[in-house]
Amino acid sequence: MASPLLRLVVLYGGVSAEHDVSCVTAAHVLAAADRSKYELVPIGIAKDGTWLRNDKAIATLAEGGQLPDSLEPAGTVVEPLAALRGEAGAQTITVVLPLLHGPHGEDGTIQGMLELFGVPYVGAGVLSSAVCMDKAMAKIVAEQAGLPQCRWIEFRDGINDPNTIVAEAVEKLGLPVFVKPANLGSSVGITKAHDETELDHAIDVALRYDDVVVIEENVTAREIEVAVLGNTAPEASLPGEILPGSEFYDYEDKYVTGAAKLVIPADLPDGAVREVRELAAQAFVALRCAGMARVDFFYEEDGRGWLLNEVNTIPGFTPASMYPKLWEATGVTYSDLIDQLVALALENHRRRTGFSTEH
Repeated sequence: MASPLLRLVVLYGGVSAEHDVSCVTAAHVLAAADRSKYELVPIGIAKDGTWLRNDKAIATLAEGGQLPDSLEPAGTVVEPLAALRGEAGAQTITVVLPLLHGPHGEDGTIQGMLELFGVPYVGAGVLSSAVCMDKAMAKIVAEQAGLPQCRWIEFRDGINDPNTIVAEAVEKLGLPVFVKPANLGSSVGITKAHDETELDHAIDVALRYDDVVVIEENVTAREIEVAVLGNTAPEASLPGEILPGSEFYDYEDKYVTGAAKLVIPADLPDGAVREVRELAAQAFVALRCAGMARVDFFYEEDGRGWLLNEVNTIPGFTPASMYPKLWEATGVTYSDLIDQLVALALENHRRRTGFSTEH
């Protein structure tokens, strides 16, 4: 008798500003996953927080049809616990693949719920997800771990003095600077400020998305990214380089115009490649990541060398995204990457649930 297929719940959509990116990612992952290995269950979270089992997509996959490029949450309303665990008493093993970019998906909230439900899931756990999502906290941890970074300051609304933050930023960082909401991704809410007026406005823009703002020095450097895969013994891919199509790699450049160019592998000396791969793995471990992460760097060739920019625990995952393309260049196909992530999720779940609860 054939073993039942592993039930792979693809969780997508979400309530954050990155909802649309997640819907695109989900469509591509579902199309690439090996249907001979998995019972694919797309669960979309609408912008109002409603959970929906996408029955139309399930039928399309079962018939061997083609999904749209973006899979909007739709279908039967479901309760989270039932959707994630499946039918009571079923022998099928379930693994959840969260593709929820940004707050309420990449920040430890969904991960905490999955821990409480006892369901294996792909990617970083609660602590790592929360820390990596908060750019300010991630920088503090990275500094403690001795990882090189650019200069930066933090502004917390309601705590720091809004009347002095502009002057402080200019004094400590100079101009121009980059202003970012601490808890958001996909370059949403990020502004490059060239003068004090733009800086003041940029802080207001960032505060629309979060009450913690990160202000960073402008770094004249190459933008290099490395994909990391693993749990306790992570492996790093070959590095890739981003050549922005605009002044910096913003949301439009990533997802609308597509003007940015991805150079894979990056044209770097062998020594620099070894160094950045080692640094990426070190960052992965220092921030307690699991499964997958994309680690982004600046490279000052004639200056400070490698500078850690940020760590993304749920990176873009379309075939055109940097994370799977880096692994493809390193010898891991898109579908094999999904298989490895599922295996890592099960391994991580076994380890987390194997500790004693007795005194």
